[in-house]
Amino acid sequence: MADTDSGGAIGSRRSSVSVFGLGYVGCVSVACLAALGHRVVGVDVNPAKTAFLRRGESPVVEERIGDLVAEGVRAGLLTVGDAGAAVLGTDVTLVCVGTPSAPGGGLSTLHLERVTDELGAALAVKDDYHTVAYRSTMIPGTCAEQLIPRLERVSGKRVGVDFGVCVNPEFLREGSSVTDFFDPPKVVVGASDGRAAAAVENLYEGLGGPRFRVPVEVAEMIKYVDNSFHALKVDFGNEIGAICAALGVDSHAVMDVFLSDTKLNISTAYLRPGFAFGGSCLPKDIRALMHTARVHDVEVPVLANVLVSNETHLRRALDAVIATRRRRIGIFGLSFKSGTDDLRESPMVELAERLLGKGYDVRIYDAHVALSRLVGANRAYLEELLPHIGEILTDDVELVLAESDVLIAGSAEPAVVAALARATPRHTVVDLVRSPGAPDHGRGEDRVVAEGIGAGRR
Repeated sequence: MADTDSGGAIGSRRSSVSVFGLGYVGCVSVACLAALGHRVVGVDVNPAKTAFLRRGESPVVEERIGDLVAEGVRAGLLTVGDAGAAVLGTDVTLVCVGTPSAPGGGLSTLHLERVTDELGAALAVKDDYHTVAYRSTMIPGTCAEQLIPRLERVSGKRVGVDFGVCVNPEFLREGSSVTDFFDPPKVVVGASDGRAAAAVENLYEGLGGPRFRVPVEVAEMIKYVDNSFHALKVDFGNEIGAICAALGVDSHAVMDVFLSDTKLNISTAYLRPGFAFGGSCLPKDIRALMHTARVHDVEVPVLANVLVSNETHLRRALDAVIATRRRRIGIFGLSFKSGTDDLRESPMVELAERLLGKGYDVRIYDAHVALSRLVGANRAYLEELLPHIGEILTDDVELVLAESDVLIAGSAEPAVVAALARATPRHTVVDLVRSPGAPDHGRGEDRVVAEGIGAGRR
C-alpha cells in the first residue's frame, strides 16, 4: 500500500464508501480513501471518467494521484459503479459534485439536486441506515432547506432515523491535494445526528489536524470564510506591494517583518466578530495610508473600503437599537477598548452621540471613565461629541439598569457581565461584544440579542 503520510497509525475500522462526482475533489477522495484501506466505489455521469478509473488511471492530473489510483484498483479497493448499486453496496456516500456560480453570482445547486434525487431513489429501496455526506461547497441553509427535504421526499424516509446527512467540507489545494488529504488543516463534520457524524469521522481516522463536530450550517459556512480570507490576504498583500512600489520601498522586506509577528498579525487577534474599531491609531493610520496612495495615484480598493466597512458596522448597531422601538437606552462601556479610558474615535462614543442626536434618553456606565480624571485630547474629544456627558455618565450600575429599557453591552468586563445578568425580562440587550452568558439574554418574548452585530445569534 502507498505511503499515506498520514502522520499516525491508521485505525482498524474500515468503511465502504461511494463517491459521487469524480472531478478533482472526488478523484482525490476515492484514491486517498482507498489508500487508507476503505472500500471505495466511484460514480460519475461522465463515462470517460469512470473508464479512466476502471483502467486504474486518474481522470485528473495531480501529484501522486496516478500511483494511488493504480494501486487502489490493483488491490480491489477502488471500483466504479452506477448510482443505485453504489448506495446499496456502501455505508457512506460522499457527494463531490460541482457548485458553480449561477448567472447572477449566486450558487447553482443543479448538480446537487440531481445527485440528491439519485440518492433518494436508492435510499427508498435500501433497508439499512445510510450516511450521505456533502463535500460540495454550499451556502448555509442549502442542506437543511433544500437537500434534506429533497432526500426525504424522494426516499419516503426520515433523516436521523432511516438515514443520516452530513456536511463535510474539503480543504484541498489543487497541486497539493493528496498531501492536504493525508495531512488536513482540520476535519469539519456538521451532522444531522451522532451516528452519521461518527460514520464520516471514521473515514479520516488516523489523520492529523483538529476535529470539529459542528452544526450543519457552520460546516457549510466555513469554506466560504476560509476562501474569502485567502482572497482578502492576496489583495491585501498586492495593495501593500503597490503602495510600497510607488514609494520606492522594498515590499517583500516590509512583509517579512509583518509576517514575523504571530502575536498580532498572523494570529487569532482581531478576528472575532464584534463591534467597530476605533482608538488613536487604526482610523488615523488608515486615513494617512489612503492619502498617500491617492497622492501617488495608486488604486487600493480593499484598503480604501476598510473605514467604509467600519462605518457600516456602527450603523448596524444603531439600527439594532432603533429596531427595538424603545427610547430609554443604557450603555455599558464607552472607551474604545475595555480596561482603558481612551475615548479617541471610540465607536461607543459615536454610537452614543447618534442616539442622543435622534432624541433617545441615554445613560452611560464605564468604570474607567471619570470626567474628573480626563485631560487633554481625551477630554476634548468627549466634550466635542457629547457636550452634556456630565448629565448622562454615571458610576451607578443599578441606576442604568433601572432607567433603561435597552441595554447596550460595549464591554465584557466582569462588572458589565454581572449587570447584564441582573437584567429583567423587560430589558432588551444589544450585545456588541458577545459577552459571557449572552445566551441568557434571550429569555423572554420581548428580548432581542444582537450579538456582535455580525456574530449571529446563539
